Amino acid sequence: MADQNPAQPAGNAADQTAAPLTVVHQYLKDFSFENPNAANGFQPLTTMPTGYIRVDVRVKPMTPPDIEVSLFLAAEAKIDDTTIYVVESEYAGVFRLGRVPQEHMLPLIMIEAPRLLFPFSRQLIATAVQAGGFPPLYINPVDFVQLYRDRQPDLQEAMKEATAGTAKA
Repeated sequence: MADQNPAQPAGNAADQTAAPLTVVHQYLKDFSFENPNAANGFQPLTTMPTGYIRVDVRVKPMTPPDIEVSLFLAAEAKIDDTTIYVVESEYAGVFRLGRVPQEHMLPLIMIEAPRLLFPFSRQLIATAVQAGGFPPLYINPVDFVQLYRDRQPDLQEAMKEATAGTAKA
């Protein structure tokens, strides 16, 4: 009977077929929910709250080829000057970078990694706000491409500084 396993080509096949970005582990790094008017919160809201949603992506190098990417989401709801609730979440993941050209590395880290983390962080916030006695807050999808474009000059400067720092060492 013939061997059913095809022969492996020369070289490391795992390196050649490795995904450009792999989720190694993901986790809730920090979370806070504040309901400062909890005692008065049982009265029905007569006015629609206003507020803000803040989004940030944070990166921490680890042992290559791994990198930690954190998605920070914060929301605050107010009626006039009264804070209804404040919620902050830092949801992170350890990602393994595959063989990708250097020019694709930063977009992969700053766009694709947070895009993979977003649904989990969004659900945590919605659940916490609902547990606080309010309708769940479903944050609209974030355009991480535009966020990356807005931050690109700062990111390039940081990369130059990091490269210069390693060249001096």
